[in-house]
Amino acid sequence: MTPDFNWDKGAWNSGRTHDRIRVCIAGDWAPIRNFAPVMAQDPAAVYGDLFDRLNTADLKIFNLEAPLSSTGTPAVKSGAAFRADPCHAASLGVLSVDAVTLANNHIWDCGLPGFNQTLETLAHHGIRWTGAGRNLAVAATPLILEKNSLKIGILNFSEGEDRTCATPQAPGVMGWEPALVEAQIQSLRSTVDLVVVIAHCGIEYMPFPPPYVTAAFQSLAAAGADLVVGHHPHVPQGLQIHKNTPLFYSLGNFVFYQATDLLFRKLGFVLFAELDCQGMAGLEMVPYQIHDQGLRSLTPKEKSHFFAAFRQVSRQINTPGGQKQAWHALIQYYAAHMLEPELAAICDKLKTDPPKGAAMFRNRLTTLQHKALLTDTMTRIMANRLDDVSSRAKSLIREWMTRKTG
Repeated sequence: MTPDFNWDKGAWNSGRTHDRIRVCIAGDWAPIRNFAPVMAQDPAAVYGDLFDRLNTADLKIFNLEAPLSSTGTPAVKSGAAFRADPCHAASLGVLSVDAVTLANNHIWDCGLPGFNQTLETLAHHGIRWTGAGRNLAVAATPLILEKNSLKIGILNFSEGEDRTCATPQAPGVMGWEPALVEAQIQSLRSTVDLVVVIAHCGIEYMPFPPPYVTAAFQSLAAAGADLVVGHHPHVPQGLQIHKNTPLFYSLGNFVFYQATDLLFRKLGFVLFAELDCQGMAGLEMVPYQIHDQGLRSLTPKEKSHFFAAFRQVSRQINTPGGQKQAWHALIQYYAAHMLEPELAAICDKLKTDPPKGAAMFRNRLTTLQHKALLTDTMTRIMANRLDDVSSRAKSLIREWMTRKTG
């Protein structure tokens, strides 16, 4: 890929005229909360006017962010424990979804019984999967999809959540193992036409990825990945092109409902990647808004505003020194608005619901996103440097965290 990405349209085209296949990659998909009854009544309705657009893809890959299970005990964990009815897999089937990624912080929410039923449900609908399994070897196994004699290798890994990552002897998700993924990329290069890495990682709701995520994504590009795509923050984040490899840090929410009027938690995009016999041939971002009953396409004016904002956050992390400035501004916002309520909530839970409080506290100590943020926040407080931040990065964070719909 060359770096001539069209920021006004969210697209890139190689200009080659070979036959292509079109691959749709979407973010968090979970038939929960408001969307559960919508999907039960009509499996296609939740996609709104995006349904036909999604169906233009030859291959479709979504992130399954909840177990499809009527069994298993809800996990004692830091965040919410999700459970989706197996019948909702019909909303994957109605689009003929080819595969789902499972390396995330919710697929283990109903334990091993819930996970096993999820795999049975996916198999019933002919949907393949990657990113989790009965041990690390299975969880780390690449998924190879083929269409019109073209092969795509999918690698999926995640920060997971405390106590959910697979080991050589225990089940779980493929955890934060960038070095292992790099080795897999190099191994896949000679057997597939395109290598795509999909990662579930980062800090929720913020417009910028933390430094350890950008470092990992860039190392994957250097190892030979053709495309790296992230989700988990529940908001769109920016794009970098590193060694001619596009790095999309977060697609934002997809079929994932949150009861909020904050704009960027209601915005996301699906990514269409086109492949020909020479490799990556095109990219297209298709943004949408999430409402109480599902998704809808953006109006031309909304789309223009979306791509302008996307370009701003992308420019911040592509500017020399911009990533460090973004991280420091993120720390300042967290320290000023989120740190004290978070610690108070943990202390309260330790009193009223000790297992839950312990899970919240333990997760802050063991999960990289929390550990990195807390450690660097305390370091900057100790150095009395919280206010030493870029005004531009500070403004973008405030917009992402406070701007409302309408």
